[in-house]
Amino acid sequence: MKGINYLTNDKGLKTAVVIDLKIHREEVEDFLDGLEAKSRKNEAKEEASLVFERILQ
Repeated sequence: MKGINYLTNDKGLKTAVVIDLKIHREEVEDFLDGLEAKSRKNEAKEEASLVFERILQ
């Protein structure tokens, strides 16, 4: 795939990826947003009305 390069270790196993952000910026941002959402999955939830009230004060 154009703009995607893999880094390999001494055994030839893929260990990292280099992504050209000029080509794939949107996809990378979407991927990172998904990771961020997943990391917050177990955080406490708040009612939207309470958040809006606090913002408006």
